[in-house]
Amino acid sequence: MIIKNIGIKPYETVWQDMKNFTLNRTSETPDELWLLEHPPVYTQGQAGKPEHVLNPANIPIVQTDRGGQVTYHGPGQLVGYVLMDIKRQGIGIRTLVCRLEKILIDVLKMYSIAATCLEGAPGVYVDGAKIASIGLRVKNGCTYHGIALNIDMDLSPFKGINPCGYSQLAMTQINDFDDTVTLDDVALQFQQTFLTYFN
Repeated sequence: MIIKNIGIKPYETVWQDMKNFTLNRTSETPDELWLLEHPPVYTQGQAGKPEHVLNPANIPIVQTDRGGQVTYHGPGQLVGYVLMDIKRQGIGIRTLVCRLEKILIDVLKMYSIAATCLEGAPGVYVDGAKIASIGLRVKNGCTYHGIALNIDMDLSPFKGINPCGYSQLAMTQINDFDDTVTLDDVALQFQQTFLTYFN
């Protein structure tokens, strides 16, 4: 597993890089995890319904090819893109989603945050408020896209959409529970926890 810390990079650039990586990989290509942040952007899932975009203001909307509905990315949110040959790993997409949820729950536990997942609503929640989203695409047995964990960001743009297709879904972040945490700290914890599940 190759880990890449990319920093802040525009969504569309990284999306194209993910597609190129997935298209050009072979059965021998090592899996990769990309950790990064995006400038403010709304991304609409492949089957995303336009009525879930309420008031985008000046934030661009990108129609993408991952699963799920509309979400928001911005600085202070850790994005982890999982470029994995799940066929080679011997797992299905549901198992991958479940493992990613467990990884996020384990990471949040390190900050004394009791998180959970909800049946039929991928992602991770704290007291009913969403703290992390998951959206993936599988092509030729390989995944791209991944997770977004809210750490220390402006949550107000989530009010311009029905996050993940849920009307008035409350959003939260690690900073609401512990204002000493940095994105770099969480990225390191996520990376280490990820490797314990996928070695």
